[in-house]
Amino acid sequence: MIWNARRGGRRKIAVAAIATGVLLSVAACGGSDAPASGEGLPDEIKLVSVNPTTGVVAFAGASANKGYELAVKEINESDLLGGSKIKLEFKDTKSEPQTAASALTSAITDRDVAAVFGSVSSTEAVAMSPLAQKRGMPIIYTQAGSDGVVVGDYTYRATPLMSSYYPIISRFIKEQGYKSVGVMYTSVTPTLQEIGQKTYPQLAKELGFEITKSIATSATTQDFAAPISQLLASKPDVVATLQVGASNPTVMTQLRQAGYQGKVLGNSGASAGNLKPAGKAGDGMVWPVDFNYQQNAESSQKFVAAYRAEYGEVPLNYAAEAYDAAYFLARSMAAADSTDREAIKDAMKEEAAKTFDGALGKDLKWENGTLQVPGVMVEYTTEGEKLLYEGAGE
Repeated sequence: MIWNARRGGRRKIAVAAIATGVLLSVAACGGSDAPASGEGLPDEIKLVSVNPTTGVVAFAGASANKGYELAVKEINESDLLGGSKIKLEFKDTKSEPQTAASALTSAITDRDVAAVFGSVSSTEAVAMSPLAQKRGMPIIYTQAGSDGVVVGDYTYRATPLMSSYYPIISRFIKEQGYKSVGVMYTSVTPTLQEIGQKTYPQLAKELGFEITKSIATSATTQDFAAPISQLLASKPDVVATLQVGASNPTVMTQLRQAGYQGKVLGNSGASAGNLKPAGKAGDGMVWPVDFNYQQNAESSQKFVAAYRAEYGEVPLNYAAEAYDAAYFLARSMAAADSTDREAIKDAMKEEAAKTFDGALGKDLKWENGTLQVPGVMVEYTTEGEKLLYEGAGE
């Protein structure tokens, strides 16, 4: 989960100001903007995806939208909604919190919109969630792993927190016989900070390995030569690097240039083709993730086959998460038999009490508004990602 950018106090204040300002604007309209209650579902159900399809996290938002589109197509071709059809509209946030909040405000004030799929970016999501909760708009996010996203009974997140499945990396550490780990993590995101500052120390305590050095890198770091030198000087058996997106190939290239040729413990921010610029230097990075197209669950492989048929490519985890989010919402609307937002909210609560099989795997469950997933472990090679093992089998 890599879309949790935090750029210090000023950024948090700015996001809070955005949310507060838009809340006041919406509140000034007065009254409820929810679709009128009535018996049964209308012929057409309007949903909106508010996601970045341009800007720094566009690849995740675009992938998620493909997952939503595939699910909506299947749902509309089935009888899940009793003949009603979903009309899904897309709003590009341009990777900007203010644009995301504005797009959500438009959806809230449109009485025909029954629910929203929220942004993959935490900085955008935390600007959206107070609006959705305050005005009673059902919203389901993917990614967006920071605090302030799931804030009440109208807000859900169909992506597990990385800290909940990252510990499956412990099997790899044990199998490789590592007795020491050097950790370098970015301070850009709270998710990766948590893995660097809390998860690895906890794993060290449980497995009995030493953390030889722990180094935080800033949002502005582009040349990692100095921290890499410090890390390697501590002589760890293996290096763990927790970076966002395009920083991963830079780190891998500079690690190899510094003479380190071993495996590298990473995170899913290295996926989605982000390691390709590193070439062969990227080989050997391993990481846990909530989904990989090679995982064995029957429901996962059914999704992969449908996605391949639709798009001619294998799906990323962002698409799988969105696919499950769309089905969760559709089942909730079917149970509510209404597009009334409060009725959908109540139905989502009931639906979240059940386990289900989906793109992300078998026997999935919700906990406090966030989906729980066993996760899988993968290794990057220039020929493609290799599935090492699945958390469900642990």
